[in-house]
Amino acid sequence: MDGPRGPGGPRGRGGRRGHGPRGGRAGRGDVRVTILRLLSEEPMHGYQLMQTISERSHGRWTPSAGAVYPTLSALADEGLITLVETDGRKLATLTEAGTAHVEQHRADWADPFADAEASEGPELPALMHELHGAVRHAAQAATGAQRVRIGEILAQARKDVYAALAGGEDDTATPGPGDAS
Repeated sequence: MDGPRGPGGPRGRGGRRGHGPRGGRAGRGDVRVTILRLLSEEPMHGYQLMQTISERSHGRWTPSAGAVYPTLSALADEGLITLVETDGRKLATLTEAGTAHVEQHRADWADPFADAEASEGPELPALMHELHGAVRHAAQAATGAQRVRIGEILAQARKDVYAALAGGEDDTATPGPGDAS
């Protein structure tokens, strides 16, 4: 169903949002393909897969356990991997059929980490994490007047982010403490 802002509703195609390899939440196929590609390099357990994906995407994509573990189970059900418990963790290893599947389809699969290598600029997820911590602290410690000012800062920041995405720069933005006037 098409929504007011295009196919799939207000968020565009499919109505998805999140932190995928290209800035949005990764589709199930992306998680599946990425896991298969990584397991073709070496056996890994679920947490190791999540960490490796996060590292190789430079923090731009960190799949959740809710995406990784069901995918591992499905791949095991299909006979593409085996899951063997060692040291309290299930180690995922490609089967012969899994190795053949990866080799057969590798050329058709996009590299999920290609965009991360070519990306420029600051690590936005890390900066957002730091901002989130500061706002959480302010929510507990700020006075009424400080909360009003912080609310104004956050509202302006949101507008500035959208202006930057639109290709424009907002000349009315208030310089921060370390910015030149």
